[in-house]
This record gives sequence, C-alpha cells and structure tokens, in this order.
Amino acid sequence: MPTKRSLEKPSSPDPKKAKLSSEKKQKTKDAKPKDAKPLQPRTSLLTEEVDFPRGGGTTLTPLEVKTIRAEAVKEANEELLRDAAVSSSQTKTKKRKSEGKLKQKSKEGKSASIRPEHLNYKRITPGMKLYGQIFSVQPLALIVSLPNQLWAHVPITQISSQLTKRLESMDEDEDMQNASNEEEDEDSPKASSRVPDIYEIFRPGQYVRGIVTAVHPAGSSESSIMGRAKDEVQKASRRVEMSLAPEKVNEGLAKADLKAGLTLTAAVASLEDHGYILELGVPNVTGFLSYREAEKGPFPENSKLHVGQIVDVAASAMSGNGRTCTVSVDKKILVSTSVSEITNVSSILPGMLVQSLITAVLPSGLNLQVLGSFEGTVDEYHVRTGDIAGTYKMGQKLKARVLYDIPGTAPPRFALSLLQHVVKMDVKRPEGSKHDVPSLQEAYPVGTILENVEVLRVEAERGLMVGVQDGVKGFIHISQTSDDHVPTLSPTTGPWKLGTIHRARVTGHLPLDGLLQLSLRPSVLEQKFLQVADVEVGSIVKGKVKKLTESAMFVEMSGSVDGVVWPNHYADIALKHPGKRFKHGQAIRCRVLVVDAERQRVVLTAKKTLIDSAMPIVARMEDARVGVVTHAVVFRVSEKNLNVEFYNGLKAIVPAREISETATGKLAETFPIGKPVTVRIISADPSTQRIVASIRQGAPNYKSALVDISGVEIGNIVQGTVAEIHKENIMLTLQPTQVRALLSLGNLANRRGLTVAQLRVSLKAGDEVDDLVVVSRNPEKGFVVVASRPKGKEALVTKGAISLDTLQIGQLVGGRVLRHGMRGAIIKLTNQIHGSLHPTDACDDYDTGMPYPAPDSVLKAAVLAIDREKKHLILSTRQSRLDPESQPAVVDPEIQNHEQLKVGETVRGFIKSVTDHGLFVTIGRNIDARVQIKELFDEFVKDWKPRFEANQLAKGRILSVDVEKKKVEMSFRSGSTSKSSAPLISFDHLSQGQKIDGRVKKVEDYGLFVEIEGAKITGLCHKSELSDNKDADVTLALRSFREGDRVKAVILSVDSEKRRISLGLKPSYFTEEEHAVPEDDEMGDGSSQVDEPLGVVEEGSVPSDSEDEEQGMGENDMDASEGAEESDVEVMDVDTDDRPRTFGNALVNEDSNLEHGADKSLPPLKLHGFTWEGGDAASDQVGGSTHSSDESEGEEQSNKKRRRRRKEIEQDLTADLQTKMPESNADFERLLLGSPNSSYIWIQYMSFQLRLAEIDKSRDIARRALRTINFREEAEKLNVWVALLNLENAYGTDETLESMFKEAARSCDSKTVHLRLAAIFDETGKQERAEEQYKRTCKKFGQSSKVWTLFCEHYLKRGQLEDARNLLSRSLQSLEKRKHLKTISKFAQLEYKLGNPERGRTIFEGIIDSHPKRHDLWLVYIDMETSQSDIQNIRNLFGRLFGQKMTSHKAKTLFKKWLELERRIGDEEGQALVKQKAVEWTQRAAGNE
Repeated sequence: MPTKRSLEKPSSPDPKKAKLSSEKKQKTKDAKPKDAKPLQPRTSLLTEEVDFPRGGGTTLTPLEVKTIRAEAVKEANEELLRDAAVSSSQTKTKKRKSEGKLKQKSKEGKSASIRPEHLNYKRITPGMKLYGQIFSVQPLALIVSLPNQLWAHVPITQISSQLTKRLESMDEDEDMQNASNEEEDEDSPKASSRVPDIYEIFRPGQYVRGIVTAVHPAGSSESSIMGRAKDEVQKASRRVEMSLAPEKVNEGLAKADLKAGLTLTAAVASLEDHGYILELGVPNVTGFLSYREAEKGPFPENSKLHVGQIVDVAASAMSGNGRTCTVSVDKKILVSTSVSEITNVSSILPGMLVQSLITAVLPSGLNLQVLGSFEGTVDEYHVRTGDIAGTYKMGQKLKARVLYDIPGTAPPRFALSLLQHVVKMDVKRPEGSKHDVPSLQEAYPVGTILENVEVLRVEAERGLMVGVQDGVKGFIHISQTSDDHVPTLSPTTGPWKLGTIHRARVTGHLPLDGLLQLSLRPSVLEQKFLQVADVEVGSIVKGKVKKLTESAMFVEMSGSVDGVVWPNHYADIALKHPGKRFKHGQAIRCRVLVVDAERQRVVLTAKKTLIDSAMPIVARMEDARVGVVTHAVVFRVSEKNLNVEFYNGLKAIVPAREISETATGKLAETFPIGKPVTVRIISADPSTQRIVASIRQGAPNYKSALVDISGVEIGNIVQGTVAEIHKENIMLTLQPTQVRALLSLGNLANRRGLTVAQLRVSLKAGDEVDDLVVVSRNPEKGFVVVASRPKGKEALVTKGAISLDTLQIGQLVGGRVLRHGMRGAIIKLTNQIHGSLHPTDACDDYDTGMPYPAPDSVLKAAVLAIDREKKHLILSTRQSRLDPESQPAVVDPEIQNHEQLKVGETVRGFIKSVTDHGLFVTIGRNIDARVQIKELFDEFVKDWKPRFEANQLAKGRILSVDVEKKKVEMSFRSGSTSKSSAPLISFDHLSQGQKIDGRVKKVEDYGLFVEIEGAKITGLCHKSELSDNKDADVTLALRSFREGDRVKAVILSVDSEKRRISLGLKPSYFTEEEHAVPEDDEMGDGSSQVDEPLGVVEEGSVPSDSEDEEQGMGENDMDASEGAEESDVEVMDVDTDDRPRTFGNALVNEDSNLEHGADKSLPPLKLHGFTWEGGDAASDQVGGSTHSSDESEGEEQSNKKRRRRRKEIEQDLTADLQTKMPESNADFERLLLGSPNSSYIWIQYMSFQLRLAEIDKSRDIARRALRTINFREEAEKLNVWVALLNLENAYGTDETLESMFKEAARSCDSKTVHLRLAAIFDETGKQERAEEQYKRTCKKFGQSSKVWTLFCEHYLKRGQLEDARNLLSRSLQSLEKRKHLKTISKFAQLEYKLGNPERGRTIFEGIIDSHPKRHDLWLVYIDMETSQSDIQNIRNLFGRLFGQKMTSHKAKTLFKKWLELERRIGDEEGQALVKQKAVEWTQRAAGNE
C-alpha cells in the first residue's frame, strides 16, 4: 500500500506542474519574437488529443504506463524536497502580512501593480481596435490622430462596405451615364444617386472607432491611395492603415449587449420612408434611426445622411422579435451614456465610457478596475493634471473612455483616457471645454512662437512635456530639442532639466492627446515659413535650387517648404538651355506667384521684370480696380485677343484694340507666351470674375483718357475749355478736375441764340464755356454729359453748397433717382443727403406727369421738409412748387392733411396695396384711403383682384373721414352718396308695361336674365322677345350679349305668387326718344362730377397736350451726341427747356409722328424659333389701332357724347390692359419701365418701328435694349442680337450684316450666334449663304457634334443627300472619340426623317451591333421604326433586345413600351404576344435566380 500511495500522490500534482512549465515556456517564447501575433485564448485541452477514450481508458500498453509512472514519481519527489524550504518561508511571510498595517498593504499593492506603457508603432498589430480623432479629411483618405502621438489613415475603401459598393458601381455606370448625358447644350443633367464626397460625411475633430488592417514599416509608400505625402503628418499616417467598417469594428459584440447605454459604430445601409436602416455589425440585428431622431445628431441642418456614412449611435431599445435595434444619435446621450455590464470581454469597444475604480496610483499613471472585472491603465498623457498623486486616490470611482485593448495581455487589459475633451467627445480647447472658445489649432496655429514654456516632465529617450499655459501642454520630441544629436535627456542636469524655461515654436498638433507639437531647435525658430499657408503672394523670397528637371525647377525656400518655377517663368525670355543658368545648390531670388494651401504648392517666378517691379500686386478680385497699372504675364494668344495672368491665378483678357496703337502683325510673334507686359485694368466685374486690361493704356507715355470722375456729381455747375469740335458735339475739358465732358452743339447754339453753323465758325479750341450743368455720368468711359444751364430759373445748387445747414424749405435741388420704395422714389442729392419723392408730389396732373420717374433719371425738385437727424428731405416736382409764379393748372391738388378732405369729394390717388379685404389708395404724402370690397364695383364681381395692381392711378369718392384716428373710407361705386341710402325698389313697385333699366346678369340658351337697376330683382327675357323680325336668328342675337351689358326692357308680366317677371327687349316696345342717350350722362342729373366713372383710370382716356408741346420745340433742342446714351440726352433736354416738362413726356412723344399706311410696308421682325407678333390677329389689331389713332388726331375733341361713350367702353375693358397690344411709343415705354429686361417687349418695339418704316429707330431701340438689359440676362440679350441679325438680313447690306454678326459673336456665345445666322439664311431662302455659313461654323467649331448634325439637316432639307452623307466621315475626323457614337446616331435619325430610312436602319444596325448594351440607342432605333409604322421590324427589335441580360425594372419598362406600340400601330395578336413574352421572361429570370 505505501508503494502504491507513493505512486498515486506524485501523479496528482504532475499536470499542474506540467501546466506551469508550459506557461513559463510560452511566456519565454512570447518575449523573444519581435513581430508577435495576437495571443489566442488559452485552454487546458490539447487539440491533438484525439484518441482520448470515454471512461478514463488509455491506448498505451501496460509497460508504457508503468515506465511513465516511475518517471513521474521520481520527478515528484525531487519537486517536494525543493519546495519544502520554500513553503516554510512563505508561511512566515503570510503571517507577517496578515499582521501588518494598512500602509504595508499599500506598499505590497504597489509592487503588484501594472506599469502603464506607451503605445508605439511596434506594438500596433493587425486586428487591434483603437479610438482616434480625425485630424484632416483628404480627397481619398482620412488622417486620424491616435493615442501617444501616433497617426493612422483610413482609405476611402475602408470606411464601410456600403460606400465601397457605391464606388464600384459608380465606375461601372460611368460610361453609360456619360454616353446618355453627353449632349452639349443640356443645362440640367439627369439626377442620379450621387456618391458623396468624403468631406461631406466626415469633419475634422470627429471621433471614430477603427480596427487596424495593416501596419507598414517606416518610410513605406505602400499606401498609394493617399498619393504623395505633403507633410510629416501624412508621412507618419502611412504606417498604420485602419478600417471603420462596423462589421469589423463591432466583431465580438453580442445581441445581448445591445442595451440602453451601449454606444457603437454603425453604417447607413438604406433610406426608408420613416428613417434609416443601419448596419450594426452584430449578426441578425439591424439598426433603425428615425428621421426625427436624426435631426438631433451632429449633422448639417436640412441634410440627409448618405448611404455608407459612418455614424456613432447609442442603443435605445430592442424590438420584440430581436431583429431590430432602435438607436439614437443625440450628442448628449452619446457623451453621457456609460456601460455598467457586458456579457463578454470582446464586447468592450474603443470609445466606450465605462465605470472604473482606481486600484493603484503610480508616478507614470493609474491602474483601474474596469466594470468590476477587468484591468486597465491610464498613462500620464491621459490624466487631467500633472500632479497624479495629489489628485487621484485609491478606491476613487470615476468614468473613463476606452482607447484600445493592450496587446499581448491575457486576460485582456485596456488603456483608458480621463482627458476632459476625450470624455466629452469634443476638441481640445485652451480654456476648459466651452464651445465659444477656439480650438487648440485655432488658438495656436502652426508657426506660432511661444516665448516661455516650462519643462514639466522629462522622458529620457522620448522627449519633454512642457507647460504653455493653464490647461495647455506641449510635447517636444528628443530630436526637436537641438540641432545637434541628443542621445538622452536628464531631468536633473543639462539645459532641459525640470523647471527650465525655453523659447519654442509650434510645429504641429496632437488632437487626441490634446497637446501642441513643439520644437526648440534654433533652425526651426529662425525659419521664415513652416507651412505653405504662411507664404504671402507677391513677397520676395530667397532660396536654393533644389532640383532642375525638364518640366520645372524646384527651389528650397525654408525648411520643408519648397517652391516650383515653371519653364516660362525662368526669365523674361524663353531659355533654351536653363541648365547653364541654374545649378544645384545655387542661391536664387524669386517672387511668390501662386500659393495653393490645399494642394501644398507654392509657384514662384524668376522673371527679373516681376521681381524688380514696384507696381501694385493684383492677387485678388478686390485688388483689380479700374485704372490700376501693374505687370502681368501672357499665357495664351489667340487671333483677336491676349490672355494675361496676374498673381494667384487671377486672369484678364486684353482685346485686340487695346494691345497697341498701331498694327502689330501676328500676335503670337509679338507677344510670345511667358512675356511680361505692363497693363492697365479698364474694367472689372466681380460678379462674373471678368477683368479687361489694356496694354496700350499701360504704356508709360500714354496719357490716360480715363480720368477719375468721382469728383463730378450730377447737378454740379461746372466750366471747361473746348478740346475738340465734332460734327454734332463739343468735347470739353472741365476745370480744374480735367474730366472730359460732352456738350451738344445744338444745345449751346440755342443758349447763345445762334445757328449751329454760326456757332461752329465762331467756336475754337481753347475757348472757355461756363455756366454748364452736369446731367449724366459715364464712369466706364470716363466722361460726363453737360448742358447749358436753363435761363430764367433758379440755378441748381452746386455740390459744395448742398448741406443740411444751408438748405431751406422751398429751395430747388437736383438729384438722381436711385430706386422706388414704399414711400415713393428715392433721390440721391449727394453721397450723404437723400430725399424721397411721393407719387402724389410728382406732378400737378397725374395723367400727363410721371408719378414714378425711371431709375437713373435726373430731376429737379423743391424741398418740402428737412429731417436733419436722418439727413433726409421730402421733395416735390410739382410745377406749382417749382415755379409758383407761372400759376400752372392744378388738376390733382396737393392733399397735406385729413382736414382738407370732405365727404362726397372726388379725388385721385395711386393704389398702394391690394389685400384680401379691399384696396388702400394713397391720396397724399401721409394719407391713405381704404376701399372695401363692397365699394369697388356696382355689381358683384367674384374674381376682383386681377383687375387691380399696385401703383395704378385710381379715382374715388370720399365716404367718411375720421380726423382723430386718421382714417379715410373711399368708394369706387357710381352714383352719389345720397343715392346709396335710397330704399331699393321692391317687387310690389313693379307693374306690367313699366320700362326699366338693367344689366345682363346671365346668358342662357333660352334667353337672358336681366337684373333691374335699383332693385335686387332679376327677370327673364325669352329669346323670342329679342327681335321684331320673326325670321331672325335669335341664337346669334343671344351671342351678341355679354354679362354686364346695360339694356332697356319692358315688363311683360308680373307673377306675384311665383315672384317671376317676364321682360321684353324688342325695339318696337320703345320710342326713338327712349332709345336716345342723354347728352350729359344716362342718369340725367346733370352733374358731370358725380357721374364720371370711378375706379382705375385708363391712361388713354384723358387727351394729352404733349403733341403741341413737341411741335413747338426746336430741332436744336433734340440734338444728341453719338457717344452719349439716349436717356442722358433726354434728361439734358428736360433741364434746358424753359417750359415745364417731365421725364415721361420725352419718352411718350419721342416717335409720335407716324406715317399713314406704314404698318403694311415692311414685314414683321422675326426671331429664330418664334414669330414676333404672336399671330395674325394681333398684327391686325395693332394695324387697326394705328389707323384709328391717326384718324382721331385730325378730329376735334368737342364732341362730348362720342368721347364719353368711348370712355365708357374703355372703362369696361380695364381688365384687358395687361393683354392689349401696345399701340404707341408711350405704350411700349410704359411696358419697358415695368419689364426692362424683357427681350420680347424690346423686339415688339423694334417691329412696331419697322411697320412705320423707321429702320434706323428700330436699330437704335435694339442698341438701347442691349445697354439696358441686365448683363446676367444672357438669353434675353441673345434674343435682341438675333433680332438685329434678322433686321440686317432683311433691310441692311452684306457689310452691315457681317459687322453686326461679328459684334454679336463677341458679345454672346459665338457658336450659338453662328448657328442662328445660318438658320436665318435658311428661313429667308438664302440657301447658298446658309451653306457658306454652316461651312464657316464647322471650320471654327468642328469639335461640336451639334454643328455637324445641323449642317447635315440643312443638306437633307435641300435634297443634297450625298453632300449630307459625306459630312459624317468629315465630322468623325474632327470630333472627339467620345462624341462619335452620339453623332452617328443623330445622322441616322436624320436619314429616317429627311433622307432614306433604309440607310438609317443600316447605320443603327451597326451601332447596336458594336454597342449591344446601350439600351438607350435601342430605344432610339425603335422610335425611328415607329415613325415608319413598321410593326414587324419593331417586334424583331424587341425580340433581339430581350435576348440580353437586364434588370427586372428595365425589362418592365421595355415591355410596357412594346405593349403601348402594339396598341397604337399593332393588333390584338401582337398585344397577346407581348404579354406572353413578359410571362416567359419573368419565369426565366426567376429560374436563373
């Protein structure tokens, strides 16, 4: 028995000993290799023990068992003897420990603590999960800041699997999409699911969870997706490649862990009706984020998430079936929620906020117990303060955020962070975590010099931790402490010991650690530039030639900042052998030409002209001021202009006329690319970024004609000397400003009482002309227009005399209309003083005056009131105010207060606004009257709003005036106020045979319903009671009546029981006297004032006396200079004429003398694509109205009866004003005031002049239109240019047409103008000229597919089939390859439409044979066959098409189209065939799946 026991006892501890031995060996092996793989979970079972029988048996022989047992006994005895002494000493030690104090326990705990270790690139292994912060977003990758000053990058293909799939599908669909959308003139391409750019779904400062997918050695360039590294951060980030895909990052997370409080990474998988479906990376579970909950996330407002976008979410609740987890993206929840329990250690993810307990406080950090079961460490970089022992105590509870799992530990340990910005998931800020404080990068940008930084901690082999200010620390790597090699650092000795103060410079930032990256190296402190953004455009820099290649020269400027010099900037002239001039290491002086901070590029120039230039630097659009003279470099040369470049890529165009005073020959020889030139900026448009420069005006001997005219304002009284005398104008030089001025010879001759010929003889250059007034300014051309000051009037005050101190009530001032506001026109008098002109203060007669003067027009006004605080004036242009002595007739008196108004008085005003309850009419400066809906019309009108609009002239009767509340009620209804209170006629007052007045209320097939005036009673007039002629067509007579027509009727019968009245309208019921209309009015009370129609006043209803005024004007007063604008000359005439006139009169009466019959002498003007007139009816209407107006001019206006009847008709047609064709110059001018940018109205105006044989005036109107239409309205300007081309083609010569065509091509899109002219020749039957124009266009725009197809269409329409077909081969030689397919398809379509369909069919067969997957071309082919109504060919094409692979959605669309074609041109058998084919295709597709 003893022997047996001795054999059994040693056998029991043997497995433990073997296990301990194996663990020791395993630890030894783990410590040796450098590239250790992640440890696998340990197990006590050996994977190779496959033949371990059940029941404790063995396969060994008895002899083998006996031998093994003997060896085990021997080893056990030796182990027992060795452990005897050790066990006794351990027993004593345990007793002493149990009897020791708490302090001894603390020391023992320290000895068993874990030393926090720093993470480095060698310890990072694939599969390791890390928490990081995005530092920058690159086009194809993210740069991520990791703990302990490490960096990583995330390629765009490693963000999420959904985004990767979208990128792959984008490449596959790109060719198809480009081919279908490559039409040149299409402005809005088809909307498709756009793959978002990486900067749209990530932002710097965002925290991300990632898993390491690859680790590269230092200096590796395997990560080609990032391109060439532009700085040290990108170089460092190349070493570690990470993935953000949830299925990789969340691997190990169980469904049971998805409880409230868990935060994790998710990817947007799809967009549904109510929210987003998210990929969580947990098996059999998807996430759901509602749209309402998504609005709480840190995303841009009113923007949706993209498929594939990564978002941080917090689990909210799990659905009942356990397949869907509802999540939240609320930033407050993500920051504050923490995990209290987990199911497995693999469920702890980076970025989780966990409950922790401090188990040890060490100088290098803390030991934590995480979630009660796991160990964790916090290094000194991630504690909140430098005094670790004084801040943290053992047993203290706190929340920490997991950074990563420490590699090579079992069970796993975790590294955590206590930094406030990491716990709060915010960026590091200098002062706490307030969001209004700038981030660390903004407060301390790269290159900042820090005068005093204190060394707080020294790591002998890593570097220094320094303090910058409270809450801001920096890290200095050992290599950045000195320019010399420093092997190690000492905390007690040497220049960098603890507490020393140093001068440092910021070289970078470590966002996750919240540290500044600093350098103490003197060379870094002395560097001028640390990054490209520090380089200033236009500055002079010194450097060394670093490298010279065939394509460029690279210059080392400062440290890591290099610049490039392109070959055309080596010198002022092109160098054939640059290697002879520039040597490696040679010192060079350059000027900075371009700075591109995003691409980290600096472009330099070595041109001596630019380096030595003292002229201003033009690097931004704000620097390009008109008149600036500077240097530029030619970078492109064409036949008609030069393109020059300033600094920072700013470009300008130099037209041919501004290149030189004399002919220069070939521009390419005179101005080679790269030549520096001196230019003067003559125009700059910031909205279009277009700059026009002049080399001619930039010459030093050029005397600039563009003088600054800002010192001369409109209304100034000036004098000058005669510089030049032209045919109709005088060029003056104003003194002392030297500004050029234009004066009409006729205007000056009229002032001096001479003829123009006498004035021309007596006037000489150098003569002085004084007493002139400035009427307009032209800053672009640098001159002003002046006129002689009017006689017998108070002079306009000069600029220097207009001041608030000297202004008085009643004084006359001059100004320019800026715009129209709520209170009327805004007038600018000086730069500091403005005034307002109310429409009721504009004129004494609202019919003949201009209540709303045009913007930019010049006028004189009298001061009514002065507000000195606001520097504002109340003005009036009434003639009664300007010249009270003349006692002009005042039709519309000035209403200054409510006391002036009397009930029953008729006044006129302007509609201020149209509301739902009625109108407001302004009848005085501060007096508005209300017109309720019931007071608008005599009868009921349902849709009344379209009849009124703001600023219309209206006339009404005052119903009531409340002086205290300042309220006025007005009515547009006819009749006196006393009539409104009269009782209505009742049914009992009507009797048979009574004759009444009424209005037609309704027209039916069987008769008319007539409403009796003065009663709310309606009677029926049967159609048989309309005419005395029995054979008359009563149906036609019914059609002649309209609702609202006034009629006289006789009551035929009155049925009191049924309350019905029968009426008759037969003429035999009335005598001739009853048919006659009273001379004064129908009501017969004799008061014309009461019975005048109220409401909106027709502009044509009141006769104008302007014809007499125009006939009395002299021809000299109407002279105008060719260089001045039309509106300026009109204003000048207004100021010089002694008689009172308004700006509007000149416009209305400009072309009032019309010739009889001129409307039929010329054809109407047309635009390509639509006719000008809008139909023959419109043309007839205009022509008829012209004749009627001509005839009415010769008649007297004494016939009141006819005039009153005409006014009544016009009153009934008020609603047709907006649709009525213009009939005079005044009508057109009125329309243009409201729509100055409408090319349609301008072209109508041109055509109106053409019908009067006024071709020159039509041209002038077109020129005026081009000046007036806003430059942004390119299409409107193009229409006017095309109208001019039509005009010159019809009435001009070949020379004028060619000149107009060239000017149009320069002003608009050249290709469009070329094609429009060819179309004009086609329409007018000039086939040879059209062909010549098409050839000209193809030669210039041979790269355009549209040009060739239109040329082909021209040939086919003329029947020149061979010429048209020859164009196809010519076009393919000129066009880019990507346009070949589209062009061939267009030619084939033209063959179907205009040529031989069989040839078109052959071309399409070749296309689909070479491109069978282009379904869009198949559909075009089918459409062409449909035009031939060949159903059999269509069936064959669909049969071939469905033989290809396609999606079910595409097949469904094609089957629908086929079925539609069968219904249209096929038969029932074909429809059945389509349905059968669809079923077969669906079954075949289901079988393949």
